[in-house]
Order: sequence, then structure tokens, then C-alpha cells
Amino acid sequence: MEIAIIDYGAGNVQSVCFALERLGYSGKVTHDIDAISGADKVIFPGVGAAQAAMTKLKHSGLNTLIPILKQPVLGICLGMQLMCAHSEEGDTDGLGIFEEKVVRFPDSVKVPQIGWNAIENLKGPLFTGVTEASDIYMVHSYYVALGADTIAQTNYGLWYSAALGKNNFYGTQFHPEKSGGIGERILANFLSL
Repeated sequence: MEIAIIDYGAGNVQSVCFALERLGYSGKVTHDIDAISGADKVIFPGVGAAQAAMTKLKHSGLNTLIPILKQPVLGICLGMQLMCAHSEEGDTDGLGIFEEKVVRFPDSVKVPQIGWNAIENLKGPLFTGVTEASDIYMVHSYYVALGADTIAQTNYGLWYSAALGKNNFYGTQFHPEKSGGIGERILANFLSL
């Protein structure tokens, strides 16, 4: 299986590679449009600021490629947020794959949220064999409200989307590559789609 890990200068790609290796797979870190288009699975990680990341995606043409991919695509953290319609962070238009918008946590909670959270109301094949209220690892200051594409939710001062899913596109606000056995199960489920 060919797994492309999108490299646009904003991803924590090494930990994703290590997680794939623990599952017996290897991923190719690339920004090459042909390599990404031809891959069996595509992982779209991200750490950093939305506006700078979208600028890099536009510079490489990945902003037009990603929304038209037909194979399973998994956005992680900022990757998931960039797949949404818009982010308050830098007033940034996203890829529009998901209709949801990305907003900053209210002042009533400490940001960034860092640590373990339970995911609930799990839906779809990404969560096959994953128990309700399983703990996953989060690091973020912006979130996606609950919406039509929500396939898992969690609570940090308010309920929000822990994961999104629509057609062949999936996104996790959490880091499956840093979430131990539960995260590995979710990655394995993605790879088996």
C-alpha cells in the first residue's frame, strides 16, 4: 500500500511516520502532486498557524489537489482544520471539504488545550473497535463546533468536534500518532478503508 504524507512545511510528519512503522507500514513524505494523487491513502498532518499553512498549500498547488482526491484522506489537527470552510485564526479560508468553521476557544478556558480527552458519540469506520470515552491526545487553541460532519465529540469547557467525516475525507482534531494504542487502532482503521 502506498501512503502519502503531505509535506507542506507545517506537519509533524516524523511522528506520523513512526506510528505507521509501528503498524508495519511506511509512508512517503512528499509535496509531489503525482505521488499524492497516485497514493492509496493520504495523510494530511499539521501543526502551526492556519494562514501560513494555507499560503504554503497555495504556493505548491496542493490547495486545489486535496479537495478533489478520491482515495481515503485523513487530516490531523491543523490538517483537519484546514479541510474546513474557514478559520478564525488569521481570518483564513480553508479547503471547504467540510462545511464547519474553526473558532478560538472562549477566554473561560486555558489555551492551548494540551493533554488527554475522552472521545464520545463515535460514528463510522474510523472508530471500529474503539470504546466510547477512550482517551486521545490533544494540542490546540482552535476548535470545530459540532456539525453535520461530526463523527466524534469531546468536551473542553464546551462540546466540540473531535473528528469529522464526509465521503472519503476524515479529520481528527486529536493526534492519533501520539494517542497510544487507541490512536494506533484509529490509524489502522483508516488504512483498512
